[in-house]
Amino acid sequence: MPSEEYVERVLSVVERIPPGAVLAYGDVAEYLGDGGPRQVGWVMSHYGGSVPWWRVVRSDGRPADCHAGEAIRRLRGEGTPFREPSGRVDMAAARWDGALAEGAGGQS
Repeated sequence: MPSEEYVERVLSVVERIPPGAVLAYGDVAEYLGDGGPRQVGWVMSHYGGSVPWWRVVRSDGRPADCHAGEAIRRLRGEGTPFREPSGRVDMAAARWDGALAEGAGGQS
């Protein structure tokens, strides 16, 4: 079980992902410089309900399977680019680079 501090760090990164963009579970770990995709996945499955969880996807662009397609609906609603007909997020176009929008506050 990850530490409370790690949980908070993961959730903080996920809160920063802008609408229309995504990170893979491993990207979140890389951004933090700590843990790996499984640790991030564990945090998201246990604590991710308070952040835009649908913006964290598998490295191949598959959104979360839970919530009966809610992740796909939310991603499409935000204009996230998809690769059709696979129904996977276009990671090359949608992967967030970690930079915050001008005036958004926080780290960049």
